[in-house]
Parts: sequence; C-alpha cells; structure tokens
Amino acid sequence: MDQLRRFKEAQKQGWAHFAPLEDNTIPEAARLAKHAGVRPAHRVLDVACGTGVVAITAARLGARVTGLDLTPELLAHARENANVAGVEVEWHEGDVEQLPFGDAAFDVVLSQFGHIFAPRPEVAAAEMLRVLKPGGTIAFSTWPPELVLGRLFALGGRYMPPPPPGVTPPMAWGDPNIVRERLGSAVKDLVFSRATMLVPALSPQHSRRKAERTAGPLVKLVESLTSTDPARLVTFRGEYEAIVADYFEDNTVRQDYLLTRATKI
Repeated sequence: MDQLRRFKEAQKQGWAHFAPLEDNTIPEAARLAKHAGVRPAHRVLDVACGTGVVAITAARLGARVTGLDLTPELLAHARENANVAGVEVEWHEGDVEQLPFGDAAFDVVLSQFGHIFAPRPEVAAAEMLRVLKPGGTIAFSTWPPELVLGRLFALGGRYMPPPPPGVTPPMAWGDPNIVRERLGSAVKDLVFSRATMLVPALSPQHSRRKAERTAGPLVKLVESLTSTDPARLVTFRGEYEAIVADYFEDNTVRQDYLLTRATKI
C-alpha cells in the first residue's frame, strides 16, 4: 500500500499543472452533460472534476452538484470558476477509490477523462456505482487506446518506471469491451458514442511542449528524464511528436474519444 500511496501522491503533484488545458475540455463538458441527460434538481457527482468544467456545466442546467478531485490546486481553480459563473457547487478533495459519500446519494455520476487515472479501476467503478442510486445514470468520457492519447500514454509507459502491482493503463477505459466488463451486471442500457475534440496547436512540437507542462504523467516523466537521462528525453520527444503528427491538420490535433452511458440496476 505504500507503493500505491506514493503513486497517488505523484499523480496529485503532476495534475496540479492541468488548469491551462481546461479550455480544450469545456465544449466536451457540455457534450457529456447532454449525453448523461442531466436535468434540473438532479443530484450530480462529478468524479475527478479537475477545474470543475463538467460540474459547473451541470449546475448551470439546474442540477445540485458535487465535485471531487484528488488535487487541491485544481479544486481552487474550480471554486474560482464556479464563483465567476455564479453557481453553487459542493467541492471535496478526495479519492475516487474511497468516495466520502453515502450509498445511492446521487442521481447521476459523471467523469470527464478523470476516473480513468484511478490506479485500481475495479475499485473506482465499484465506488462510482455504490454512490449512484438504482435507476440512476453513470456517464463518462474516455480515451481509446488505439488513438492519439492512447498511443501517447503507451509511449510514456515505455519510458516510465513500472507502476505498482495491479495498476492498469488508464486508456483501457476507452475500450468498450473492457467498460462492459468493469460495469458488469450492475448496469443496464449500456450505450456508447464517439466524439471529437479539436485541440489548437501551431505544430506537433507546440502540442508536445504544452503537454509537458500540463499533463500529469508527462510532467513527472519529463522531470525524471531531465535529471537522469537527457538523451533518452530527446528520443522520447521525437517519438511523441511523430505520433501527434498523425493527427495534426489545419493547426489542430484531432482527439477522438469514447462516451459511455449506463443505468444502474
């Protein structure tokens, strides 16, 4: 468990830099809320809420919203965003693997590219379903392993030390077959959809440089290689840019993703 705690602490530190990426996810937050069917007076939990873009979107629809994230710096940004928007959201610092809420506390449980980073997916899935009421909706956005973000995370995995035993790649959540297994018999009416995020960038090199400053695992990887193996860092950067180039056109990087929705039995 000490290894797991250290792993989560590294995640917390790495994702503290995420806020500049929030603009990319704001339109997708509205798409997720619509996909989930968020309605006024719904009790909504946004898991791994980051800077609060999904939580605030749901609150502006009239829902009663709670947002939870592991990283206090992101929650501070989320609170500021909520204040600017003039909405009330209940914010919690916490871990998706140990949600501080009672059973069946929410009508809708959402996560936008967040819960996937919980190191033990079976624990995260069980917790998200535990706090969802029977007949409630679970919905989330995830990155398919075969597309750009999946390929980039797989690349990073080849350069990072191995994770603690039992920790699985976050991009597995982008495989519908794996999602079916993880939600299992606890849900019905499982629906998948696809969407596209177009991320502005002047070049693959610009995309890589921004990610190095903001994307949690990449932040930690670059810190490590800078001090231990600068030549390997150069190689990594070249491979990273080559992958991005496959999805780069007209000053955008095309990032297709998976949307999931299901009803708890």
